[in-house]
Amino acid sequence: MPTKRTASGAGITAIAAVAALLTTGTPALATPAGPGVSGVILSQRTVHGTDYILREITIPPGQATGWHSHLGPLYGRVKQGTLSHFDATCESDGVYPQGSVIQEPAGADNVHIGVNHGDVPIILDVLYVLPAGSALSVDAPNPGCDFQ
Repeated sequence: MPTKRTASGAGITAIAAVAALLTTGTPALATPAGPGVSGVILSQRTVHGTDYILREITIPPGQATGWHSHLGPLYGRVKQGTLSHFDATCESDGVYPQGSVIQEPAGADNVHIGVNHGDVPIILDVLYVLPAGSALSVDAPNPGCDFQ
């Protein structure tokens, strides 16, 4: 299973500068996002069959994104709060405090969830690099984890 990698804030900023972000549809969730989890599209651009979508995501305290994967890589920066990230083995694959960057690889074999165990909302700036017209995420069932 590929590992998550971090990059410099400048690298994420450069990626975000090249892109633009997000489609609005909300797909049905196999494991729904918690109450109050939301996303706002900041910018979106399609270049040579690839969508570059910049989105701000908010995860309230005690809530989670729901289990999912992506059809393309995702790059993010934690603007506020601390993101706890778990993979499909129910193991933590990273804790990302404010200022951290995160990369999520593409593919159905990279199912994950983001959880807010803190007492302030998490705010993430996320760049999706996806095949043109594809969904932001692909819902996945809970692989049997009970950590929330």
